[in-house]
Amino acid sequence: MILLCYDGSEDAQAAVELTLSLFAGQPVTVLAVWEPYAEVISNEGWGLGFGYAPPPGDFEQIDDSVRSHAQGAVDDAVRRLTENGFTAEGRVESMRGSVAATVLAVGDELDAGAIVLGTRGRSGIKSLLLGSVSNAVLQHADRPVLVVPSEPVAAERRGRHR
Repeated sequence: MILLCYDGSEDAQAAVELTLSLFAGQPVTVLAVWEPYAEVISNEGWGLGFGYAPPPGDFEQIDDSVRSHAQGAVDDAVRRLTENGFTAEGRVESMRGSVAATVLAVGDELDAGAIVLGTRGRSGIKSLLLGSVSNAVLQHADRPVLVVPSEPVAAERRGRHR
């Protein structure tokens, strides 16, 4: 079974394409990990000089919207895979500690043969500040991990290496 991480980004779409070409006949679980809003504000803080936080009741609405968006993205990827003859199911998970930790936990739970995910193409200071889900998954996985750049990211990287 292949665990395909999907957030709807161009990089994640490239991961779907590669899964289609490399893993024919393998069942796929498409995973989206979403971060509850209370976690976002506790990680980011309200500093920044704005001093405004929405009322706690609004958190549920925000979480429902984020969860719904994640489910829609997963449904699109599952549809794409099944249209191409794959057995695929979707899964949307609330973040457990970090996105990478959640991906690894689901990979363990499903005993995935491989984890496939897109790279966000972060580089330089942004990567240092924000970290990288794909890097964290690579560093801590106990199973094969395939990280797939989108074509624009791959083209940019090819240009840097010439």
